[in-house]
Amino acid sequence: MNSFRNKLAIATMAAFLVGCGSGDIKVNPVTQDNSTDNSVNNSNNTSAPAAETNPCAFYVNDAGQTIQGSFDGLDCDYASTFVDAGNNLTRDLTIPELDNGGVHVFRGSLFVGESYDNDAALAAAGITKGGDGPVLTIEAGATLAFTSNADFMIINRGSQIFAAGTAAKPITITSLSDVESSRAATPTLAFDAVQQWGGMVINGFGVTNKCAYTGSVAGDDLATTDCHVDAEGAAGLDESQYGGANNNDNSGRLEYVRVKHTGAQVANGDELNGISFGGVGSNTTVNNLQVYSTYDDGIEMFGGAVNINNYVAVYARDDSLDIDEGYSGTVTNALIIQAESDGNSCIEADGIGSYSSLSDAQIANVIAQGINSRPVINNMTCIFSPNSAATATHDPGAGFRFREGIFPTVNDALVISAFGTDDPASTNYCIRIDNRSQQAAQDGDLDINSSIFSCVDKTNGQSLPNGTTVEAFVTASGNQFATTVTDDNATAASNTALVLLEGTPSIYSVDYATMVVDGAAPTSTAPVSGKSYIGALSLGASDWTAGWTYGIHPGSRARDASGNDLPLWFE
Repeated sequence: MNSFRNKLAIATMAAFLVGCGSGDIKVNPVTQDNSTDNSVNNSNNTSAPAAETNPCAFYVNDAGQTIQGSFDGLDCDYASTFVDAGNNLTRDLTIPELDNGGVHVFRGSLFVGESYDNDAALAAAGITKGGDGPVLTIEAGATLAFTSNADFMIINRGSQIFAAGTAAKPITITSLSDVESSRAATPTLAFDAVQQWGGMVINGFGVTNKCAYTGSVAGDDLATTDCHVDAEGAAGLDESQYGGANNNDNSGRLEYVRVKHTGAQVANGDELNGISFGGVGSNTTVNNLQVYSTYDDGIEMFGGAVNINNYVAVYARDDSLDIDEGYSGTVTNALIIQAESDGNSCIEADGIGSYSSLSDAQIANVIAQGINSRPVINNMTCIFSPNSAATATHDPGAGFRFREGIFPTVNDALVISAFGTDDPASTNYCIRIDNRSQQAAQDGDLDINSSIFSCVDKTNGQSLPNGTTVEAFVTASGNQFATTVTDDNATAASNTALVLLEGTPSIYSVDYATMVVDGAAPTSTAPVSGKSYIGALSLGASDWTAGWTYGIHPGSRARDASGNDLPLWFE
């Protein structure tokens, strides 16, 4: 009888909460019996209503209590007493998909595992690699929403995230304001809104040249002690660290994941990205990842060696792919679309952290050890806006910028600013190579292959140490610059002398054999990959963006006031 009374009380409370409306209620997680009894009879031998099962995520605390989110019949609500900055998650947690489009609403930050800023503390906690700490599992189709841009996610070193969505059931991590807008008859949030919640930070034990090492990559004997670099967002209770000597570390899995409407400037001046990867190792799996409408960078790589396959960035206001501190992974298939009048570089890539504070000898030593950034970028389509400083949140739109001792390899890229009106007061260049990376280009350590660039401003006007211009270097490496004028749409419908893209929307590369540059067949070398096209996508190949991305394809876009899909600005 006592069990029945407890269950009935829970059901009554749930009904009361639904009646009050979940949007304005903050409910502390409670310890409760979540079982459902469908065969209870009262004293009059009539069936009693069964208690509604709570599907919200839960964990068992040190006292043996079950701590669980509150369910209002549609959404799950997690107060700061469930998890928050300073109340980190230290138990494994599974966040399920909810029925009927239900959402998991977090009233604070979601920090997984503890952060440690010295070797002794890590050793005492038994944290040496990914998997030693708690694991966050997010089921396919789940949506997580945060209420403030002061709140964000951290996966600390030793902890892991397993967020494995599917094309039919992607995982979405966004803001409550976005969810409310999507549910409203008329949208209440701008399609390109930013700073609605913080963003995601994933920290690992990978190599970062912000730390000092002995040995070298070539000698397979890199070693370091007390490598604990403050991650972005590192202030007070938000503090976390990354770094180590294990580029094979495993921080988990991200597949078919969408991160939307991020960005915040925290107390120490850092700006949170869509996702920051700090020292994340190559045994981490990242496939089919999208960031949408970010205030700062789409994703930023701080060292490490994680590989990313099928990356989409739409409307990043700063750099869509930012690289620094010795990142040495591979990004394969990347579609980058800037907003019509905002966004900085498709790629901004630095070789050495704190470069400006280092001596020439220190820079040379980092390069000799092989721990400067050495990424490989395969099959990227970069559609950027040739915007001005007047409309840009950060800096004017541009293609690729390589600097500070980076040794990149770029294969089969397509870089286009031709859809927009070029700003004559800005240098909306296709490619720029600065400082120590100019020497890398001259020495053959900076490779760009089988790529086509279509911008009014081809370069930023630099030259290599031997006097060769950047434009001449890029062309001599088997690439081609189109002679582009402003508003020169790179499709056959606009200009038969410049045919690079096709389809609806026009994000698909024309087959290399039928591309037209300056009224003729391209003079760049054939695709390195052996595919029939350069860039990220082709109508003749499987469309890896279909079914799960947001903002690109009809049926999964923001809406206007009439409820119609908002097209891409160049459609």
